[in-house]
Amino acid sequence: MEATGHDGSFLGKTITPAKFASGKESGFAFADILFAIDLGNAFVYGDAFPDWRGNLYDISMIPDMATLVQWKPGLEAVIGDYWLRDGRPVPICPRNMVRRLVERLQALGYNAKVAVEIETTLFAESVQEARARGYRDLTPLGGDTGATYHLARSKDWVDYMDAVTDRLDELGITWEAWTDEAAPGQTELNLAPSDPVSLGDSWVRTKQVMREVAFEQGRSVTFMAKPTAGFGQGAHINLSLHRDGENQFFAPEGPSEVMLQAVGGLMATMAGNTLLALPQITSYRRLVDISGPPTTISWGVNNKTAAVRAIVGHPTYSRLEYRLPGSDVNPYYALAGVLAGVVAGIERRMQAPPQVDDMAWSLPDDSGVERIPDTITKAIAALEGDEILREYLGEEFVDFWVASRRWEWMEFHTKGGDPYAELSAWETRRYFEFP
Repeated sequence: MEATGHDGSFLGKTITPAKFASGKESGFAFADILFAIDLGNAFVYGDAFPDWRGNLYDISMIPDMATLVQWKPGLEAVIGDYWLRDGRPVPICPRNMVRRLVERLQALGYNAKVAVEIETTLFAESVQEARARGYRDLTPLGGDTGATYHLARSKDWVDYMDAVTDRLDELGITWEAWTDEAAPGQTELNLAPSDPVSLGDSWVRTKQVMREVAFEQGRSVTFMAKPTAGFGQGAHINLSLHRDGENQFFAPEGPSEVMLQAVGGLMATMAGNTLLALPQITSYRRLVDISGPPTTISWGVNNKTAAVRAIVGHPTYSRLEYRLPGSDVNPYYALAGVLAGVVAGIERRMQAPPQVDDMAWSLPDDSGVERIPDTITKAIAALEGDEILREYLGEEFVDFWVASRRWEWMEFHTKGGDPYAELSAWETRRYFEFP
């Protein structure tokens, strides 16, 4: 049984075939404290999910049999959703949040196709060695030089990625490409477009595969937003909308009206969505002008310096690239946040603000373009006051997520985090292996 918690860690349990047969319709009991513990396995206090003020009862994980695969000989795997005992979805269930927004979009007559670019950093040492070193001074797999697009890769790196893609093929996860990225040891793996729920499933399983291959080969891999003081790593989400098989973002002259409404919604919700797209303390260390990640609430046609890049002019490839999320994101929450913005933009017929034609980094204060919240406390305030996201993501989720991120801020500032360091030891201990 597989599912993520709120931080995006892949959770579950292994059960016998007989036990699975007995509960595959009714579900399996999971302690709801899985949403009440942090990455350090400590209880989170101060959250606003009302049921946790009670007796810590169980919730049900009901398997989605459409996700059943043979994970390895003798072991099948299935992804599930969290449900309350009265049959309602758990309001903060990551996968169900995506499903609800997909259904809302379908009610408008649209089907979404999404894809993701997964960035991660590989190290030559095993995870046991990495732990012994406090996750510091590790050896980037493939050498110390970042070499974007170079084919002169060392065999150790190629062997690792070949094993990963072989496993994805076996599991039926469609990937399109992989390459090295800017930082030493960093790679990018692209998953093919699919519906949002399936893409979320493939995304979390791909991360699990990359970790398992690293275990098998004596390597280590991390999805920290910034695992070293150098480059960070993101997770760009590409989205298009379709009706009757035709791409509704395409128009011969440029962005379609539907695309512009979607952009309007994404811009209006970006400040609040930052807390989902950049969920951890370290996430914000990426937001440096002229270093790759977006720093302004901006969009532009084919503008990779903006937070949303519009790719236009082709009936197949016209899409929006949402460039804000870090690689440490909970895939389902990130997808839910993007869908919420898109659905709101279409339902409310929002207008896109003027696009940024020039470099969207380092814009002057009087440019009229706001900056992305660059600390977790600014992002908390933005989500807490975002009435659009409260409607589309749900009051209970927003209050819960705000409280959990306040807890993360407090843990950092009371357990040894250093806000003035390029990367503190507290962060590598907390985020290197999870989420």
